[in-house]
Amino acid sequence: MLLKSLEFKRSDGQQVKVTEIPLLKEDDPHFFMANLRLEAYLKELYGSKRKRSVYSFREYLKRALKWQDYLAIYQHDELKHNA
Repeated sequence: MLLKSLEFKRSDGQQVKVTEIPLLKEDDPHFFMANLRLEAYLKELYGSKRKRSVYSFREYLKRALKWQDYLAIYQHDELKHNA
């Protein structure tokens, strides 16, 4: 699974980094849900007054989604014979 990160400046000028954003294909059944959750999370962080500068989208999804949906998004493909 490919993960990406995003950096931006908040309304108060503080630099914020959001890590562990899953890169899903548009035909993936969880693409729409993850995309909406990401937009909502970024809006929440943009107006926030917290002092942290690094946030994990994966940790946010653990709290926000049902466990089965979370596992479906962050599934780990097992490699055969450690290849």
